[in-house]
Amino acid sequence: MGGGAKLRPVTIRPGPGLRIARLVTEVTAPAVLVSLLILTVSWHSARRPGQGLVWGLLATLFVTGIPFAYIVGGVRRGRLTDHHVGRREQRRAPLLVGLGSVAAALALLAVLGAPRPVLALAVAGLVGLVVIVSVSHWWKISIHSAVGAGTLVILMLTFGTRLVVVAPLLALVGWSRVRLRDHTVSQVLAGGVLGALIATVVFGALR
Repeated sequence: MGGGAKLRPVTIRPGPGLRIARLVTEVTAPAVLVSLLILTVSWHSARRPGQGLVWGLLATLFVTGIPFAYIVGGVRRGRLTDHHVGRREQRRAPLLVGLGSVAAALALLAVLGAPRPVLALAVAGLVGLVVIVSVSHWWKISIHSAVGAGTLVILMLTFGTRLVVVAPLLALVGWSRVRLRDHTVSQVLAGGVLGALIATVVFGALR
């Protein structure tokens, strides 16, 4: 065990698989999935489509818009390495900003009388962020997998269990994160279990 031994940098093999992994990671980014989920649940729960669109856009502004704008600003200023916040030590501030923004969204939606499923979705997001902030302090759990699994569970609770047929897509999301060396298999699995559990318990109970 020589003290002069150096660790070789981890390289990612190029090829079609890498390009597919990057595409999957971008398409299934938390901000993308959460925004689509909010708009879908809002549309489905509102009495009129126009109302659903208003609730959805308002919630999306606070839940994903403001936090993502903060992340983009951090990347441009050099404080964050990328918009996925790939380095664990850089996650704390963006997650706390997201936590505050989601809490503000929940308060505003409650005061304005948003439909119960929309409020339940905001509460689930708030609980999820609290847990993610806590875990990310010492371990880089996969937020992609957590959001992906949570999204699937919420859609199943809203539209029916027949949507379980798309569950294999979660494996594709997990594969992309491991292929890009952003997460280990255990981090991906833990994220999926956590997201599904929070969606089932919190959203399922409050909707």
